[in-house]
Amino acid sequence: MKIDLSGNTKIATRDSYGNALVEIGKEHPELVVLDADLAGATKTSTFKKAFPERHIDCGIAEADMMGIAAGLATCGKVPFASSFAMFAAGRAYEQVRNSIAHTGLNVKVAATHAGISVGEDGATHQCVEDLALMRVIPKMTVLSPADDVEARAAIWAAFRHDGPVYIRLGRLAVPVIYDEAEYKFEIGKGIVLREGTDLTIIATGLEVYESLMAAEKLAEEGISAEVINIHTIKPLDEELIAKSAAKTGKVVTVEEHSLIGGLYGAVCESLAKNAPTKVLGIGVEDRYGKSGSAKALIKEFGLDAEGIYNKIKAFI
Repeated sequence: MKIDLSGNTKIATRDSYGNALVEIGKEHPELVVLDADLAGATKTSTFKKAFPERHIDCGIAEADMMGIAAGLATCGKVPFASSFAMFAAGRAYEQVRNSIAHTGLNVKVAATHAGISVGEDGATHQCVEDLALMRVIPKMTVLSPADDVEARAAIWAAFRHDGPVYIRLGRLAVPVIYDEAEYKFEIGKGIVLREGTDLTIIATGLEVYESLMAAEKLAEEGISAEVINIHTIKPLDEELIAKSAAKTGKVVTVEEHSLIGGLYGAVCESLAKNAPTKVLGIGVEDRYGKSGSAKALIKEFGLDAEGIYNKIKAFI
């Protein structure tokens, strides 16, 4: 697959979300979009401008928004409920669990501003627990796209999927790596972006690009790293992960999320069953975030290409 590592084009996946909603809305009148007084930030304002009659601002009442979305789903609508990850996965957790997922309702929870790349909003708003919280809920599908092309494809896939879906989106503009003309998104199927033999790097979200750049640095030293994009945290592509782990013998996971319960946890659980392998997790340690620019925080937490490279070198 052709990928672009130039980093010349950068788009925040929250912008991709707003644009995808308009695309879907033109073809599907059953689409309804809800937000909790954050239309500008979540980019549902793009949909609101195009289809004001199908946009509902629920105010600062995220739990109520999830209940409204559940009710709309029982009436044949396909609701996308939008807020920051800290509120969608945190404040409204009980409603997502009981009102939406328990009954398997066709609601899509789109959570923007996930991870430490929220930046200056600080630790209270930097949700590094959402993947863990959502993947433990029965019937919930969990998506974490890497760039604009993948995010828009993920929104379409979520719309077509019958059942609850959680989609993790970001505030920071990130490099577009995929060629839209040849890209294909399939829920539950990881993508091998780079073949390798010495170790496997499994990444998700904005860490896919950083992992690819780290692999480039490793290649300069003769270290062959296979890079896999896991855009679906649940259901996990266990077959692909086991196959790659068996080939390389070492696995590294990279995520802008807590190492507890996220991609690292999911991969380790899978490998323990299918292909026991030595695994290094690169992510947020057992700590909160802090205030600062997104790029500075990613560097401080060792989640930029240089940090990933250094940790992998120590590992191998």
